[in-house]
Amino acid sequence: MEVPGLAHNITSPLSPCEGMIKDLSLDAIQLCERDGSKSQDGSISEMEELPVPQNIKISNITCDSFKICWDMEPRSKERITHYFIDLNKKENKNSNKFKHKDVPTKLVAKAVPLPMTVRGHWFLSPRTEYTVAVQTASKQTDGDYAISEWSEIIEFCTADYSTVHLNQLLEKAEVIAGRMLRFSVFYRNQNKEYFDHAREVQENRMLPSVKDNSGSHGSPISGKLEGIFFSCNTEFNTGKPPQDSPYGRHRFEVRADVLFNPDTNLYFGDFYCMYTAYHYVILVLAPKGSRGDDFCKQRLPALDITNNRFLTCKRDEEGEGSLVFHHAQDVILEVIYTEPLDLALGTVAEISGHQLMSLSTVNAKKDPSCKTCNISVGR
Repeated sequence: MEVPGLAHNITSPLSPCEGMIKDLSLDAIQLCERDGSKSQDGSISEMEELPVPQNIKISNITCDSFKICWDMEPRSKERITHYFIDLNKKENKNSNKFKHKDVPTKLVAKAVPLPMTVRGHWFLSPRTEYTVAVQTASKQTDGDYAISEWSEIIEFCTADYSTVHLNQLLEKAEVIAGRMLRFSVFYRNQNKEYFDHAREVQENRMLPSVKDNSGSHGSPISGKLEGIFFSCNTEFNTGKPPQDSPYGRHRFEVRADVLFNPDTNLYFGDFYCMYTAYHYVILVLAPKGSRGDDFCKQRLPALDITNNRFLTCKRDEEGEGSLVFHHAQDVILEVIYTEPLDLALGTVAEISGHQLMSLSTVNAKKDPSCKTCNISVGR
């Protein structure tokens, strides 16, 4: 799309939203805020016969781009020089207030063949609902604009991060992962009632549940992947799991090889922080051929279980050939196991430490300002 020339104090009397227009020259489009009032300086004039866009279609939606096209009556079509695209995030009281603050959402583009690609992480976030409306405009010799009426308003939702974006997160996480420490068990902390329910109602099994919305807003596993969260981080001085936990005073421990072995695939799921110095990496363990494995193969970067910066499983070449396990020291690993797990495969015991609720990541929102764990798409 060709970069439009700078407009002269453009305002649109029929825009469905409010605000003043600013001129920002970008790679492909010009962004402007909107004004719902009549132009005070006469820079936009009304002209009959400019066609109103009809039957708007949105396609090829990604986390930070989409294609848009529409039908128009042939009358005065040759006079159209620009399109005004009114893009707005749907109101959501739980939306991230740090994102898109004071960013204008009116796009002014020179008329190009349709469909037209709209792309930009500065005004599009993943997994976010938007409304869009379009009007046509004709720039006059004196710099004024003649405009059509606004089209109908269309709603659409942007997509999750693609594997391209996840690989960018993966590379950032690798930078700070640190050295690898040996471990021998995965563990899961919950309250006593959780384990009682597993025994009495779920046939002594922990069952997968849908992952919450913690972490990156564009993560393709949030609200979709079913699994059971485990930890594996150990204390540096003891080599054992910490005695404190934010999730409950009862802990299920299971040998690492029960969940993680050559018949398991390992995937990178996310990298985030919560306005603190701690950074979290989400990994997924999925038995080969399982439903969880099929889900992850289509959406997540796969990791070599013997050679990655976060979690490894290797044969002990110097010993009896048993499996040895290592985890990254400088990030907190959240490991999702995608299958049900019998409590009989491990042990449940009460820990002696404290329940540190402030460290819980349940539905935790990612810090969008952190340069360590954010990439150049919507947060």
